[in-house]
Amino acid sequence: MDIELGQARQTFMTESAELLEEMENVLLSLEKNPGDADTINSLFRSAHTIKGASGILGMETVEKFTHLVENLLSNVRDGAFTLTSATIELLLECRDHTKTLIELAASDAAVPALTEIKEAGLTERLSALLVKKEEVPEKRAVKGPVTDTPESGRLSSTDAWHISLRFGPDVLRSGMDPASFISYLGKLGEIISISTLFDSIPGVEDMDPETCYLGFEIDFKSDFDKKAIEGVFEFVREDCMIAILPPHSRVESYVDLIRDLPEDTVLLGEILVKGGALTKTELDEALSLQKSSEAASDGSKRLIGEIFVTEGMVQSDIVDAALEKQKKTQETRSKEARTIRVDADKLDGLINLVGELVIASANIDQQAQRVKDAWLLESASSMLRLVEEIRDTSMKIRMVPIGETFSRFNRVVRDISRDTGKEIALEIKGGETELDKTVVEKISDPLMHIVRNAADHGIEKAEARASAGKPVIGTIRLNAFHDAGSITIEITDDGRGLNKKRILEKAIGQGLLAPGQQYSDSEIFRVIFEPGFSTAESVTKLSGRGVGMDVVKRNIEALRGSVDVESVEGSGTVVRIRLPLTLAIIDGFRVGVAGSSYVIPLDMVVECVELPESEREGNRSSYINLRGEVLPYVRLKRYFGLEGKDARYENIIIVRYGSAKIGLVVDELFGEVQTVIKSLSKAYKEIKGISGATIMGNGEVALILDIPRLIEAVERAAA
Repeated sequence: MDIELGQARQTFMTESAELLEEMENVLLSLEKNPGDADTINSLFRSAHTIKGASGILGMETVEKFTHLVENLLSNVRDGAFTLTSATIELLLECRDHTKTLIELAASDAAVPALTEIKEAGLTERLSALLVKKEEVPEKRAVKGPVTDTPESGRLSSTDAWHISLRFGPDVLRSGMDPASFISYLGKLGEIISISTLFDSIPGVEDMDPETCYLGFEIDFKSDFDKKAIEGVFEFVREDCMIAILPPHSRVESYVDLIRDLPEDTVLLGEILVKGGALTKTELDEALSLQKSSEAASDGSKRLIGEIFVTEGMVQSDIVDAALEKQKKTQETRSKEARTIRVDADKLDGLINLVGELVIASANIDQQAQRVKDAWLLESASSMLRLVEEIRDTSMKIRMVPIGETFSRFNRVVRDISRDTGKEIALEIKGGETELDKTVVEKISDPLMHIVRNAADHGIEKAEARASAGKPVIGTIRLNAFHDAGSITIEITDDGRGLNKKRILEKAIGQGLLAPGQQYSDSEIFRVIFEPGFSTAESVTKLSGRGVGMDVVKRNIEALRGSVDVESVEGSGTVVRIRLPLTLAIIDGFRVGVAGSSYVIPLDMVVECVELPESEREGNRSSYINLRGEVLPYVRLKRYFGLEGKDARYENIIIVRYGSAKIGLVVDELFGEVQTVIKSLSKAYKEIKGISGATIMGNGEVALILDIPRLIEAVERAAA
């Protein structure tokens, strides 16, 4: 049981994280459109789900607090009051506090005193709003069918249930008095009007004094629900025809209740019963009528929804809402049937095994090439193809859209706007771009630093923007897209831009740049990534301590990525991050240098050409003329300080990363290989130009070249 409870808690943690993320996004959306009913309903459902699940799992602190939040959201949904910016701010704080409570409950930790004080303040503010709501006279009808307590709400004087009643012919013979049922019905409410029907009464000569021919049409005002009203006629239910239709004001209420039902029922009748619009007895009657229609001579079968409407059990609007709910539930179940949750560690284990399979299949292929047996070569070729498909499929499983990470910054930008008194809008583009799960997790913090800097340092206050002829509302844009086999993330703001002169002065003052030299913009802007460097005149809770941008660069480079800055003073700044698609398995191009093997990521290889003889002989220049284009290159043998006899023929591999392109001079070309990336130990992590290693099919270790670092080294040498 403990194991099952632990699994349930883990599932709850995963689902609650998603629900809390959704609540935050919904609340931010409601700031722009506070009257959106669908969005409010979505917010209510998230809070309701968390409350219910936490109660089942015994997380009393979570259940108690979210119950208050749910009550407030219920009042908002019922139209008791309109959401304001202050209410949304309160709900965002409640969302954050709920997250804290869930984390504490999941780890069975005691609630700290500061958290209790925070909850007391939030509870007081929530209670004040709820009390305020109760003091306001109700302006609309009660939402939803009430239970069996008259105090739960009042209907307007013209809003009434309608009861169509036809007593059976044997009611009098059974000792029942029709008038007594009408009298008892009056005790549950007020009979507004009653019409006695005589259309079934025969002529005097055919009339039987012991047979009942009466029928009634009754308008009835009551706070009781449909089931309670139907119970009045329980003793004659089987001998009568009874149809009970709710007041018009309750039609919308039933529709709302049906829409908010948990998606665990797919049968139309059960949905209507759970929503209170249909009683179990009526459902049984309808099913009986449907079964009778199947036995009809024409073989036609009546639809259950049609029976509900034609027999006067439920209004068509309510049936339509139930049908919509049924369709949504079926779609959700179908989607759930196509997806499963997989533990991240299991997925990582699968990728590691696929990596070993790639290495093993490469070894088998090499052995087949050595033996030169036709059947073995064909089998090895087939296996290599299948392994490649398995590899690609496995890697796709790890790919996730970056949009979820982007959406977290909506809250960040909003809070910074409130704290700094600025008006800032966040625009997101390319959220569907997919990236390796591990990369997405590790890039979140660097992006947070950059977005905070853009909001705090970049965007000006409204007065300054207006005087500069800019829109009062500043804009930060997040954009992601594929580029040359990698992912590019751009963080753009239309703020004041970087002060190149001030950065240069600070850099020279701190000894980061030498005085009296000319530096390009990129060289000057690169200084902001140095540890401890900051041009902020004051320290705020957001920035100004000189900690952040160096961490950003270090974390991005740890992902085999790069970061650069472009800025125009007065116009804005662009921070551009380039990242590899994956950190696990890549297609590579194997080359030989001084008897050792190196692997270049294949998606960065543009072409291969033979190094001109003039370059081999003179060995003075570091540029070649490539079809009219001046291309810098680097000899890997010299760069890594390798010894060995020069090859008779040398080749140059043209590689590109972003907009930069260089050549790499190598001794041999071996061709494409599937490369499983292995991390280097700490002793080798500082070697510039190497990002990892891989094991070849013959057991040889080949180093993977870090193209961004090599390009950076060549550009610096050329400068």
